[in-house]
This record gives sequence, structure tokens and C-alpha cells, in this order.
Amino acid sequence: MTDRLKKKLAQLASKEVGKVTFSELLSRHNSWKVGGRADLFIEPENTQQIARILHFVHENEIPLVVIGQGSNLLFDDVGVRGVVLKIGQQLAAIRIVGNTIVAGGGAWVPQLARRSMQAGLSGLEHCIGIPGTVGGLVIMNGGSQRKGIGDNIVNVTIVDKTGVIQLLTQEECDFSYRHSALQGSGCIVVGVELNCPAGEIKQIRREMLADLQIRRHKFPRKLPNCGSVFLSTTEMHATVGPPGKVIEDAGLKGLRIGQAEISQQHANFIVNLGGASSADILTLIAQIRQVIQENIGFNLGCEVRYVSPQGVIKPAHL
Repeated sequence: MTDRLKKKLAQLASKEVGKVTFSELLSRHNSWKVGGRADLFIEPENTQQIARILHFVHENEIPLVVIGQGSNLLFDDVGVRGVVLKIGQQLAAIRIVGNTIVAGGGAWVPQLARRSMQAGLSGLEHCIGIPGTVGGLVIMNGGSQRKGIGDNIVNVTIVDKTGVIQLLTQEECDFSYRHSALQGSGCIVVGVELNCPAGEIKQIRREMLADLQIRRHKFPRKLPNCGSVFLSTTEMHATVGPPGKVIEDAGLKGLRIGQAEISQQHANFIVNLGGASSADILTLIAQIRQVIQENIGFNLGCEVRYVSPQGVIKPAHL
């Protein structure tokens, strides 16, 4: 850390920005349990604090990484030279009136799905097994069964990279499969308004329980992982199948680099056997992509995001 950065981080930590921790171990804050230390780790309590943080880091050109539960991130073993801002329980309120659901960016996605079911609202059944926060889900237009949260969104409240609070419509977010206009913008999703049609509570519950049962049998649960590593495209799905099938058909299930292994349960998952490094995982990803490219001519793109020491977030295959 340079003297200038050290001084600026101390200035930021002295402001009213929430809970601050220096040299926080990032492996504690992501599903893969991998990553070095962040120079400054902040857990804000409200939108105004988030705006204050973003304005400061923008004005002072300080690297910033924003996380929720870190369920889709791979941090480098070197950590992050700058600020990591975690959107968590302080921004997790969920309110339901009629067919409208208003949720904070830090709300836990399975909790959002359960609350919608209890209110007799349909449309979020596919989210029940997704281990992440609403903010991250919105930015990625996440979901399962090839559905996305964007289908039910009315508007999204963000803080842009300069610290300005904005309200964006569904159209302005430009949702498509696992994508939105928010990606790469440097903004933070602090709230979302959803519209969900009325449904039969018993039927909604049945669909959610069926989804969870499939996940329990199909996906690895006992070892740290980030969920699906590779993105399933429409073309690939229609011609050769989803990434898990393609990787398994290539005979790669169980392939291991260091302490990172392609799951024996589902080949689109990479598990941490204990002490895996970011280099182990990136090397394994590269090897999978090379084999699939040579075998069937498809370039597998990553759904999981890599976070560089400079705070740059990009698909892990890049």
C-alpha cells in the first residue's frame, strides 16, 4: 500500500460510513473461501453512507469492490489494494403490499423468495435456492431454470459510481439473459421494486420444494463453491447441452489442480477441497476451456467473476 493510499483510506475510515475494518481477510466473505486481505473493509448501514463512500473513492481514485455474500466472486490470493464494501443485513428489509415487493439490496435471495410465497405471490420460485443478495442478483439478472429476476422488476434504486442516488426503470436496466446495463457501471443496487402476480401458496411451495430437492441431489453442498462456473448459452444448450454435461462428457469430472476440483456431483461446479488458491481455480478453469474448445469448438464463458488486486472485476476466463 502506498503512503498516499494509506492516508486516504484513513480519511475515509474516519468518516461516518458504517463499520470499518483494516486488513480484513476476504476468504471470510465469499462462497469459495478463497482470497487475501482487503486494505479497508466497510459495512455501511444506509444508502447515505454508501453515497458518501462512493463519492469519496471516486474523487480520490481509490479502487473499490462491492460485494454481497460473495457467492459469485473469486478473490485473488493477494487480496484487494483499496476498499471492499459489503452490502449486508443493514440493507436487507423486505416489504410487501398487494402485488408489490420492495426489497433492500442486502436482502438474502432465498428469504425474498420465501416471503413472496408466504404472501401468495408467484414469479420468484426459481430464486429459492440461489445463495446471494438481491443487489448482486439484480446486476447479474440472476435466476435459475433460464429465468431472471429482471422479469419481475419495476424499478431499481442505485447509487452510481460518483455517489448520486438514482431510480431506474426496468427498461433502463436493459435486462437480458444473465446480463443488465448495470454490469460494469460501478453502481450499487440499494433497493428494488418487484411486481409479482398472485398465485396459489400450496403450488408455489411445491415448486420451491421441488427445486430445493433437485439442488440437494444434484449440486455439491458440503464443500465451498461458487455455484455454476460456466455460462450456458442458448446455442450451446440447443446443440450439445449445458456446460455441466459438456464438461462431464469430456471426461473432466474429478479433475484436480492443487486443492481445486471439478465436482464429482456436477461438472459445472468447482469445489475447494481445503486451502485452494485463486491460482488453482483459474488454472482449472483455463484447462477446462482448452479441452472443450479442442473437443467441440465451443468457447466456455465464465459466469463467476474474478476480482483482481487492483479491484477490477471481470469474467474469470478473462
